[in-house]
Amino acid sequence: MKKVAQVYKLYFSDKTFTLAYALSLFMLIASVVLNVYAGIYAGEKASSPVTDIVLSNIRVYDVDLIFIYGPLLFWVFVGVWLLLHPHRVPFTLKSIALFVFIRSFFVVLTHIGPFPGDLLTSDGRFIRWFMSGGDLFFSAHTGLPFLLALLFWRERLLRYFFLASAVFFGVVVLLGHFHYSIDVLAAFFITYAIVDLAKFFFPRDLVHFLTTPSAEG
Repeated sequence: MKKVAQVYKLYFSDKTFTLAYALSLFMLIASVVLNVYAGIYAGEKASSPVTDIVLSNIRVYDVDLIFIYGPLLFWVFVGVWLLLHPHRVPFTLKSIALFVFIRSFFVVLTHIGPFPGDLLTSDGRFIRWFMSGGDLFFSAHTGLPFLLALLFWRERLLRYFFLASAVFFGVVVLLGHFHYSIDVLAAFFITYAIVDLAKFFFPRDLVHFLTTPSAEG
């Protein structure tokens, strides 16, 4: 913990980094707010469902708890890890915010209704508090872990954990019929492009992200 405190002192004595850190938090909050409104709009405008080669051939599974609490535990882990490595925070949060901003744009453009017989269409389901039913494209459950895998590609254990999480959550949303298969598959390709955009838009934060603080040895 002493080394962590030294890293905080090292970086937060730099006004430029402090501003970047605060801006990343603001961007993340703004993106989440925008995503909520985009989801509400998509839910209100949701059209008829379409057929799906995967969902049409598998029954729906009750994966409510995994769908909700799995990502919660995932993000608690990510949050703790970032708190221990503050120099990674600005670029990571700005990349996540960029992901959410872009996804919100896609959600507004594309609002196909949920697949027939999914858990979202069941009255009284707890899951209805977490999805509007129209905010489907593309899957954040899949894309965000993959985003982190790409960001932390040099960290072998983190890379494998995030890749496994992306695949795991992708399977979960398909089993619960929460997303169409295109939502899951497209997430990987769109997320790859988002990471390149983040590197282009936030080069200074990327430098901090890739630098090992001297206080950490």
